[in-house]
Amino acid sequence: MNTLTTPARAPEIKSADADVTEAFESFMSAFEDYKQHNDQRLADIERRGSTDVVTEEKMARIDRSLDEQKRALDRLMVKQARPSLGRTAGRETSAVRQAFDAYVRRGDEAALRQGELKAMSAGSDPDGGYLVPDELDTEIGRRLSELSPVRSIATVRQVSGAVLKKPFALDGMATGWVGETDARPQTATPQLTELQFPTMELYAMPAATTSLIEDGALDIENWIAAEVEAAFAEQEGAAFVAGDGVNKPRGFLDYPSVDDTSWSWGNLGHIATGAAGAFGADPSDRLIELIYALKAGHRQNGRFVMNRKTQSQIRKFKDADGNYLWMPPAGAGQAASLMGFPVVEAEDMPDIAADSASIAFGDFRRGYLVVDRTGVRILRDPYSAKPYVLFYTTKRVGGGVQNFEAIKLMKFAA
Repeated sequence: MNTLTTPARAPEIKSADADVTEAFESFMSAFEDYKQHNDQRLADIERRGSTDVVTEEKMARIDRSLDEQKRALDRLMVKQARPSLGRTAGRETSAVRQAFDAYVRRGDEAALRQGELKAMSAGSDPDGGYLVPDELDTEIGRRLSELSPVRSIATVRQVSGAVLKKPFALDGMATGWVGETDARPQTATPQLTELQFPTMELYAMPAATTSLIEDGALDIENWIAAEVEAAFAEQEGAAFVAGDGVNKPRGFLDYPSVDDTSWSWGNLGHIATGAAGAFGADPSDRLIELIYALKAGHRQNGRFVMNRKTQSQIRKFKDADGNYLWMPPAGAGQAASLMGFPVVEAEDMPDIAADSASIAFGDFRRGYLVVDRTGVRILRDPYSAKPYVLFYTTKRVGGGVQNFEAIKLMKFAA
């Protein structure tokens, strides 16, 4: 007697989209739990004037869990956004990529030295290394925009020289009303200032064994991009926020700040919270002042920039109607919002402390400029750290404030 059997089901493989959806749902569930416990905490304070230790501990645990889940969601979104750089079946590898692959794997410089490849900007002085193929150069730049939060919201310019000089008109062109037959006197010349953004060298030096490099199954270009991205993004992120401009970009927090009522060009305006190292009695009022310190043209593209610790404090705040000021992302891949404006997490922003500028708000696309010198250069070094091969990878990056009206700071001071 034949028995009909049902074939065993293949194990389900979750797609990247499913992982992101699941992570987002977990994050939203954690936020609802957070709101419930925070509402209870506020009710206890209103009823008894204080809250118990157990509730505070629960709030702290949920807050940490919320941060971890948001971090996991961010990692999944970055992973999902990365294109595959592996070899695709049926696609011919370009001569430039073949030559670069031979150089990286075996140190074969012959193809890169050929005149036709030099004409394609693939070759360079072997003592200084070789320029990577365009595909890898683009990949490193794209990954940096994902991992370096300020780069992702700023204006990015590519230059072929060492310094970008940018003229800026401090005053608009003078105009005036006249009658039909009135004389037209010459108007005043607009006042111009020149801003300079020098590029500084940023380097990384990943290492691999010879056997690993010679393994044909390894996508060497993708591996170099993965190794370099984290090193470059970490250094860039810190420099764009607080770099001093010495051998690195100048961060927006390195510029002098003055009370916004006495703002002048060359300074960033700040709003004081009214309490040293704290938000003061009315956090929502201070945040509103910060938002409206920007002119309308900049405010419509405004973003908050702060680190996770500062954001965890803001999550607890409500407005006069009992609505939370901080709102979670509306969907996977979107940013959380504060009073209707996106929040960008930059871990290099300072924690809340006396006189700290822990929150920035502004139109960073107009306010901050990142300058990339075209090309990423790689020098293969098989001698300095045997049996490892070092890949000395360099690029030149600069940055600084280009419009002092477009960024405002919140200073935690009386």
